[in-house]
Amino acid sequence: MTKGFRLLVGERVWQALRAESTQHVFRAGATMLRQGDPGGYVLMLTSGRVRVMARQNDRPDLLVALRGSGDLVGELTADPTGVRTASVVAIDHCTAGRLPFPAFRRILAAHDRQEAFTDYMVSKLSQTVPFHVQLAQFSPTQRLARLLLEIVALADPGTADPSRVPLPQETIAHALHLSRSTVAKEIAALRVEGVLAPGPRLRVLDRRQLAILAVDHPL
Repeated sequence: MTKGFRLLVGERVWQALRAESTQHVFRAGATMLRQGDPGGYVLMLTSGRVRVMARQNDRPDLLVALRGSGDLVGELTADPTGVRTASVVAIDHCTAGRLPFPAFRRILAAHDRQEAFTDYMVSKLSQTVPFHVQLAQFSPTQRLARLLLEIVALADPGTADPSRVPLPQETIAHALHLSRSTVAKEIAALRVEGVLAPGPRLRVLDRRQLAILAVDHPL
């Protein structure tokens, strides 16, 4: 299913952008963009999921957002003299088209899609704060449910196991600003309820129930 910026601008414009981009492949865990590096180009995600991570002072990097195929990353740093405000790390094996901003803007203008890009930027501005801050008003169960739902929703249609969450518990705990023991306890409870599969791998069995827990769970 088409998602993100690709859905917003339409297939014709997406393919026009992709035709002028250079294709790059990133292994799982690779840093695709690094905070503090020069900007000036955008990456068009054509497969795979990524984590957008931001560093504050000397603290460890914090999860800001998750993005998947059809999304853009690096779009906030158009000026090549500016620097990246976040890092982007591949969750899966990812492919992406790299396109300089002048070419990106020229193609959008030629297809009268500048407003669509503005709308996309506005929709992403809420993701300029750490993920755990965005979820601060929710209980641990809600935080975990929302994160798991977003990860599986971003899986590519051709993913071998789209219900699998390819993140370790430690990374999830850090992203949600929860202790590892709290996350382990929440995961164990979800497994007992049949929402998550048993075993060492983290897999979602019941998305419907997970969605209910994401919105309806008392603090």
